Amino acid sequence: MLIDPRRWLFREQRFLALFLLGAALVAGFVALAGEMQEGETHAFDIAILKALRVPGDPAHLIGPGWLQTVATDITALGGVTVLTLVSLLAIAFLLLRGRWRQAGFTVLATLGGAVMGHLLKGLFARSRPEAVPHLVEVTSLSFPSGHSLNSAIVYLTLAVMIARSFTDRTSRVFTVAVAVLLVLAIGCTRVLLGVHYPTDVLGGWTLGAAWALLVGVVADVLQKQHRIEEPSNGQGEAKAPPHDSSA
Repeated sequence: MLIDPRRWLFREQRFLALFLLGAALVAGFVALAGEMQEGETHAFDIAILKALRVPGDPAHLIGPGWLQTVATDITALGGVTVLTLVSLLAIAFLLLRGRWRQAGFTVLATLGGAVMGHLLKGLFARSRPEAVPHLVEVTSLSFPSGHSLNSAIVYLTLAVMIARSFTDRTSRVFTVAVAVLLVLAIGCTRVLLGVHYPTDVLGGWTLGAAWALLVGVVADVLQKQHRIEEPSNGQGEAKAPPHDSSA
């Protein structure tokens, strides 16, 4: 079968662009972590935290009275309980669509990302900010932000995997866009509530996005090799990997 050279070139250029983007995200995280450990980001972090509080009364956020309630509700979307529930529902969705291998790959991707985040927190061992009072209870270490990292890993990874269930561009773009907005909102609330430095959140975002990007590239390769299900045929049925008759 002849291969369309233009299509092949587009795929190669797309893969290169994704690779460069992923490398840039990882490099950004490494650079940020280095600056953080050297104390270069401390003044910036403290300035942002204090700018979000009422002058002379750091126990209260600037802005309307309902802002703290909204921030508390949104930040819960990045907690372990909600992320676990969302992951289980998304995996159930894939299973109901008959996408067994894709569901299994999603489990490995989300669990792998969570383990990575846990190990990095222990590696950097950064204490929580004390410049302003915490508006929600926290007990773990600070860098990278677990809510920012884990929400990026879970929501972006699930969005990438679920988007791969559709053939139309609109559904794919909408699915990923919703996940991106959700991740950004969760990260911002961690700074608003005073439980993370801004650089904690930036670190979580960059690393989480890099992980989700890696998952998307690997899934793309596996689909092309027919090792996981391809996008649906428009009738809600997954294109299953071909059966290996030599097995």
